[in-house]
Amino acid sequence: MKWFQRRKKVEKEGVKKEIPDGVWIKCPSCGEILYKKETIKNLMVCSKCDFHFRVGSDFYKKLLLDEGTFNAFDENIRTTDPLNFKGYKKKVEQARKQTSLNEAVITGEAKIADRELEVAIMDFSFIGGSMGSVVGEKIKRAIDRAREKEVPFLTVNASGGARMQEGIFSLMQMAKTATALNKLNKPYVSILTNPTTAGVFASYASLGDIVIAEPGALVGFAGPRVIKQTIKKELPEGFQRAEFLLEHGLVDMVVSRKNLRQTIISLLSHLC
Repeated sequence: MKWFQRRKKVEKEGVKKEIPDGVWIKCPSCGEILYKKETIKNLMVCSKCDFHFRVGSDFYKKLLLDEGTFNAFDENIRTTDPLNFKGYKKKVEQARKQTSLNEAVITGEAKIADRELEVAIMDFSFIGGSMGSVVGEKIKRAIDRAREKEVPFLTVNASGGARMQEGIFSLMQMAKTATALNKLNKPYVSILTNPTTAGVFASYASLGDIVIAEPGALVGFAGPRVIKQTIKKELPEGFQRAEFLLEHGLVDMVVSRKNLRQTIISLLSHLC
């Protein structure tokens, strides 16, 4: 263990605590100092307040899918920077190096409890999980494969919305993915993680036959700060969080990460 690495100070309720790098993490919600290895065992969920830490596509792949069954498709599709947006190519290249991903979504075929399905798992660490032309195309192709093979479709969503550097090409993906889903003849389960917002939420992410949200996930079109500034009014407590949206009928269920796989297995068993 890395007990003797450089230490950093963390303040909680006015008390400074020193944390060895790589050993402890601080919960952004309750401020509790958590032992990192135990938090990983707990599926990156705070043991004190049930806060669900943001995790990547590889985490959900291991959590949800039968081991060794994921077969990736369309890995080599790359954006062409259609608008020659200043700094965009460099930003994409940096994201690839930092995440070891080619884009903000991985797609492919897999199995859950031996049931074949097509999956699309977004990764917020790649330019905020933004949906550009490549992301939309990969998701559309995954939907098409599900329709052709007559298998269910599953998405795990984490996104700040459309990728502004691609302008209208990014916004077109909303219509493209929604149109493809309209032709899908098998169950579609959509999982909304923190955050799932803007163009992604306003298109394929909200169109599932069953829409599941993780506890506390921020879900909506515009963010609460933008809405508050626009309407000049205080927003209800918990506005745009998963539990608020469940209460108002926008999502079908809120499911803790530890129960996510079994919930999907049960849903697909009934829906199929």
